[in-house]
Amino acid sequence: MDSNQQRALLSYLGLPEDYAPSPSAEPIQFLQRHLCIIPPHLITQFSSNTTPKQRTVIPAIRNRRSQYVSLNPAELSLTAAKRTWPTLWEGREFRGEEEAAEEEEWVKKEFLQGKEQHVGKLGTLLGGYVEERELQRMREIRRKEAEYRESLPEEDEDTEEDEMDAATNDKDSPEEMQSSFLRLVKERFIYGLLEVCVPIALEF
Repeated sequence: MDSNQQRALLSYLGLPEDYAPSPSAEPIQFLQRHLCIIPPHLITQFSSNTTPKQRTVIPAIRNRRSQYVSLNPAELSLTAAKRTWPTLWEGREFRGEEEAAEEEEWVKKEFLQGKEQHVGKLGTLLGGYVEERELQRMREIRRKEAEYRESLPEEDEDTEEDEMDAATNDKDSPEEMQSSFLRLVKERFIYGLLEVCVPIALEF
């Protein structure tokens, strides 16, 4: 939060410029006092000087996240969650293979009216490109996940590992795996532990 944003926020709330706790220097303390009266267009500014995990200490924010989760939002649906947080998903489906198959099918049926003499191996080639793009995307996500874990204090890493172990135990069916995965994602969302987070406006 820069000085102009801070002045605009304090002015909106009718607070002096030297107000303490400062929204830029002590954002969590400021939010604890004034969260309920800060409008959405100003609340998002706190994403620049606080993390989802830091904001978790505020009960009102945890409650809002819990209420949001209870609505089963599209961002936290099974399909969206598997795409956004693939390293948490233990299932066998692989999105790149699915998209590659769709690409091949499109070429066979739609491209040049499916004429084999024109299509040749194009469908397989395009499908391979799609799968390679997905592999590259997952490699990048896993790299960021590793960097995220390394940045956490030891106790937080242990906590997250325990959560993941608990989520992956005793899963005998695809339904149970999906349920455990969604529960893990939603719990991490509530406690600010997702390495790729949904927009701040959704959690406030």
